[in-house]
Amino acid sequence: MPCAAVRYGLLAFGWLNVGLGVLGAFLPVMPTTIFFIVALWAFSRSSLRFHGWLYSHPRFGPPLQAWHKHRVIALPAKLLAVAMMAASVVYVSVYVAESWLLPAGLSLMLGAVAAYILTRPHRIAS
Repeated sequence: MPCAAVRYGLLAFGWLNVGLGVLGAFLPVMPTTIFFIVALWAFSRSSLRFHGWLYSHPRFGPPLQAWHKHRVIALPAKLLAVAMMAASVVYVSVYVAESWLLPAGLSLMLGAVAAYILTRPHRIAS
């Protein structure tokens, strides 16, 4: 276990990500699972009790377990993530960017993330 200050910082970071994940469960523009994966990591370094709680949670646990055991991302989650990334690029391009640099950089970054997501399996190999 890390020192107390680091442990409490990771614990707070874990709960921040749980909050963002819960918010993402209700807002279609926010991801959910990635925040819970980050929270699970933070809890694994700071609180085995909260790690166990999140990992075995009836609603949020199964996607975390599928990721942990098999590196699987469900197809609906993949499609939603890529659609939201594409919508973000369009929004930034139309309403935020003053030149082509920001949309190009964002497209490169999110394109790499989308490629990673899309190349993960969406069901457990039998």
